[in-house]
Amino acid sequence: MSSTLYIDGQWVPALDGATRTIHCPADGTEVGVVAEAGGQDTERAIAAARRAFDEARWSSVPGPERGSFLLRVASRLRERAEEFARAESLDTGKRIEESQQDMSDIADCFEHFGKIAADDAGRVVDAGDPDVVSRVVHEPVGVCGLITPWNYPLLQAAWKIAPALAAGNTFVLKPA
Repeated sequence: MSSTLYIDGQWVPALDGATRTIHCPADGTEVGVVAEAGGQDTERAIAAARRAFDEARWSSVPGPERGSFLLRVASRLRERAEEFARAESLDTGKRIEESQQDMSDIADCFEHFGKIAADDAGRVVDAGDPDVVSRVVHEPVGVCGLITPWNYPLLQAAWKIAPALAAGNTFVLKPA
């Protein structure tokens, strides 16, 4: 586990240096140490996500390219599923079989939203006039604040991250 925060494309420590030790709920063993973000870290992350959105680093990427990226994420998740399942089991205390199923579901989630993003070319609606083209276009809305609960931490995060990215949004994730 990392004792840094991912902000503005870089792994950085919490500004106040705060960390938290993670213990496996099943047996109490130490799993790792993670950075404990404070208020200033949160503000820094939100500002970075806002900048990334406003500068159109992600929001201007065409849907098919965003979809392709999410499909690559799904593929990489499947390649490393066992590793992630072991880490999830240590973090949550759940049986490895449950974590393995979670990893499959997480990859499926990224694949699902990857396909949606890849296919989003805008729907044409009959305007009733042959000289008028009316198209439904989906546009990103901005920075999404994603807060996940303690149960199913990675799966809950995937259910929020994948659609946000598919739509072209940036986000700040606050896990339980």
